Amino acid sequence: MISQKLKAFLITGAMLGLTGCVTAVAPTDFAALREESPTSILVVPPLNNTLSVNAPEFFLSTVARPFGNRGYYIFPSYMVRKILEENGLSDAGLVHSTEPTRLGRLFGCDSVLLIKINRWDSQYILLTTTTTVSFDYEIKSCKTNLVLWQGTQTMQYRPSQSNSGNAMADLIASAVTAAIQKAAPNYIPLAQQANLFVTIAAPNALPAGPFGLEAPKP
Repeated sequence: MISQKLKAFLITGAMLGLTGCVTAVAPTDFAALREESPTSILVVPPLNNTLSVNAPEFFLSTVARPFGNRGYYIFPSYMVRKILEENGLSDAGLVHSTEPTRLGRLFGCDSVLLIKINRWDSQYILLTTTTTVSFDYEIKSCKTNLVLWQGTQTMQYRPSQSNSGNAMADLIASAVTAAIQKAAPNYIPLAQQANLFVTIAAPNALPAGPFGLEAPKP
């Protein structure tokens, strides 16, 4: 059951014009995850499929907390980056093409979280700016290279329309708001919401780890 705190958080997001959708994916078979019972997740730099060069850096800062809150040990990002660079894996593409078993030997981790950033953009259409982020998530075993869990999440933000009773004033206000949002969109709250939804509220929500409130069922 979703907690009252989470419900309030989701309601607040809706009031702010936040919308989310889950792309249909095949239900995850949690048998492998429950059999291995990983205790740690290595979060590596995400693969950026967008035109935003800053997207990976900003997004990476939002990942550790929601996955850690599910009851898994998350390796410090600075340490991860340094060890990857020392082993010739400074590029995200190289990391994602590396077998998880090798990463397991480097870090002593049970699993690795591989994320693809598919959307990180803001579009201006008819006096309205829609900011969108979209991610694919996959956790692989560092023992067998098998996929233990996967999910996908898309979130959008669209500023609420003004309704002062003055049509011209509302039109101008909407145009100004949209222009500001387009010039400096704030992607971080959307990324945080996406990570929260995919770990807790999505159909394929990540089962709680050994350090969470509820451990995966055997």
